[in-house]
Amino acid sequence: MKRKFLALSLAAVMAVSLAACSSSTAPTQEAEPTEVETTVASPDTAEPEGTKADETEAAGETEKTGETEKAGDEMLIRSTAFGDVKGTTKGDSLVWYGVPYGAAPIGELRWAAPEDPAEWTDILDCTEPAERALQFGKNYETNQNETIGTEDSLYLDIYSTTDAELRPVFVFIHGGNNQTGTSTEIEGSNIVVNDNCVYVSLSYRLGLLGFNCLPALHTEEGSTGNYTMLDLAKALDWIKANITAFGGDPNNITLSGFSAGGRDVMAALISPLFAGKFNKAIVFSGGMTVADEAASASQIAWALAPLAVEDGKAADEAAAHDWLLTDAAEVKDYLFSITSDRLAPLMGNAGIRMSAFPHLYADGIVLPKEGFDTTTYNSVPVIMVTGADEFSMFAGFDAYYSSDAVKALDEDTQAAAKTFAVRYGSDMYRIFNAQCSAEKMSANYDSDIYIAQIDYDDVPTLGSFHGIFVPMFTGEHGYLSFSDFASAGYKDMAAKFNGYIANFLATGDPNSEEFGGWTPWTPDSKQSMIFDADDTTATAEMKDVSSTYEEIIAAMEADDTISDEVKLLDIQNHV
Repeated sequence: MKRKFLALSLAAVMAVSLAACSSSTAPTQEAEPTEVETTVASPDTAEPEGTKADETEAAGETEKTGETEKAGDEMLIRSTAFGDVKGTTKGDSLVWYGVPYGAAPIGELRWAAPEDPAEWTDILDCTEPAERALQFGKNYETNQNETIGTEDSLYLDIYSTTDAELRPVFVFIHGGNNQTGTSTEIEGSNIVVNDNCVYVSLSYRLGLLGFNCLPALHTEEGSTGNYTMLDLAKALDWIKANITAFGGDPNNITLSGFSAGGRDVMAALISPLFAGKFNKAIVFSGGMTVADEAASASQIAWALAPLAVEDGKAADEAAAHDWLLTDAAEVKDYLFSITSDRLAPLMGNAGIRMSAFPHLYADGIVLPKEGFDTTTYNSVPVIMVTGADEFSMFAGFDAYYSSDAVKALDEDTQAAAKTFAVRYGSDMYRIFNAQCSAEKMSANYDSDIYIAQIDYDDVPTLGSFHGIFVPMFTGEHGYLSFSDFASAGYKDMAAKFNGYIANFLATGDPNSEEFGGWTPWTPDSKQSMIFDADDTTATAEMKDVSSTYEEIIAAMEADDTISDEVKLLDIQNHV
């Protein structure tokens, strides 16, 4: 009984809701797998200096050839419904940074549905990345976590080529807990060439600006606290109306996202707001997650309560909490009066727990009350991608493993404890990211579901970590401190991966004469396409790698590489 308690407890800590395969609405108190946000080399925040990516970019800028080199202003200026925009060249691609798809969500629009941007008459300079959306994150000039960015955040980046015409449109939502991150998370100049598409990466409201369900903000019928989802829907509308001018096909849009962005894509699959706005989906390390609206409002009120006390709105935090949960007009006025520098840090980095920042509310407006138990999906062909070692980065940069409690253990036990966490946490995380979603969806989903798993294990200590797919898309990323990803085997794997993705973007089927054999996942054929490579050669083959939480827990219980006492220590310092 003791061993079972330990295994069940640790399973919850391993960043997966054990009910994920059978229940879609996760209580906001439960652990839930989210994107990594580290101060070392997070995919959402790392901007390493002096990397090979920098060298590659510099080389590309000085060796432009072919059509891109010939592109003059006439190729860089494109018309939108709101005015003309001028982009720039990057390697063999064209890019327009910071194109506004919505009005600045400031003032009265801070917590409101996004509106159209104001029209402009002069050509808008879109040659430099826009400032990131307001967030509490790493300032790489000071190396400190602080409030950075701007509330004026509704922008998108567009990558294309000089000869693009009615190409598939690949839309990307960045990760970062829906709290942090930037549209430049995955740079698109390689993608548009390798995958024969137009690539669009989105910026959107983050943190409490993107998700806030306090009652005072929602006194009108049809109001929702899922502002981020409203932003994403607005961006898709803009893309459908304007992307032809950039060489994209408005009737062939694939919505994708990584980590929290992947969860947003999954939410779009059940949202009536997104019906008809996209044609296909790719989910990178996402999964099914919605939050209870009432419980989330209470947690937000507790986060804001110290400010309310400081500002003389209540005598103590309990009274402030209760006041903030009313729908009084003075509460709404107070919320709008809080400056962004005070607002952004209120809810800490969600890390691997949605409970730190509940979002994606099942409010019956943007997301159905029943969450992923719905029988109504926006059924489009979908690929769900996971790494085999998704938990390795969470454990690898967890301060717990350098704490005094762990240092008190001998070195072999320390190593075994981390290996235990990575092994079972990753096994749970990978099935949450893909298999469990497929199982939930299959009975009511009317399009093909494809699953990909990346098994590449040549990244030291991390293996197929959370974000392992990113270097296959671009040479500019935050993982170069882990590996150079320059082996012939990894490059071969990237070529195969991009080949399948390009096919899917074009047709909704990843197969072609050159890249074939990828069959849809079904309950009767639980097959995933497994990508792997050695130093020189890659493989892509179908395998059944399915498992269950019960099987994983049984393996944890039987594992004797660490003692029950060490397992309990692990639990006590992660819960």
